[in-house]
Amino acid sequence: MNDSQDEVLDATAIHDGEPHGGSIASRLNWLRAGVLGANDGIVSTAGLVVGVAAVTSERGSILTAGVAGLVAGAVSMALGEYVSVSTQRDSERSLLAKEEAELRDYPEAELAELAAIYESKGLSSATALTVASELTEHDAFAAHVDAELRLDPDDLTSPIQAALSSALSFTIGAALPLIAILAPPAAARIPTTFVAVLLALALTGQISARLGGSNPARAMARIVIGGAVAMIVTYAIGQLLGVAGV
Repeated sequence: MNDSQDEVLDATAIHDGEPHGGSIASRLNWLRAGVLGANDGIVSTAGLVVGVAAVTSERGSILTAGVAGLVAGAVSMALGEYVSVSTQRDSERSLLAKEEAELRDYPEAELAELAAIYESKGLSSATALTVASELTEHDAFAAHVDAELRLDPDDLTSPIQAALSSALSFTIGAALPLIAILAPPAAARIPTTFVAVLLALALTGQISARLGGSNPARAMARIVIGGAVAMIVTYAIGQLLGVAGV
């Protein structure tokens, strides 16, 4: 096998591998987003119920506040994610339409552009042109949007799926402090919630660090300290408001 054939095979391997790598990265991003959504649910709901529990020991009031915070937070997360992903999807569709028009109006320039991309990855000019030509003959649109835009037209992110995923992860996270504050006797509610929440935050911090390839201890420390501060502040505010009779 000559050097030119080796380069063509290497280029094909690169091209075939990119969607796979992108798919893995996409799944990791979704998982990371889910962990962060759960973390938001834990912290925001814990702060809310601890603040209310500092004012009153009535289970009904705490439950009402916690459920209201859970629902409002889940809806807010879902709407935010839907708008964000919808905007991203619109931008991706615009780029795809532009690429399709360029391929229709300037096929030779687009072929040269695709060849230049593969040449920049280390292939010789002749081999890059061969690879670009063969990919163009097979599916010009797919070849260009993959190499230039790193997009799969058949696998664009769904705004509805993103919204539901975000709402679900937030709800799961928010359920933990709500259960922790309601399950034990009144005297043990706040200490139990503090412990349960900090343990849960340590776990989410470790998971997010593993997914991101960062230092688990540092990530856990940041998120646990942040969660503890949030609960301490809301508890103090609840105590102040309770004393003031507001």
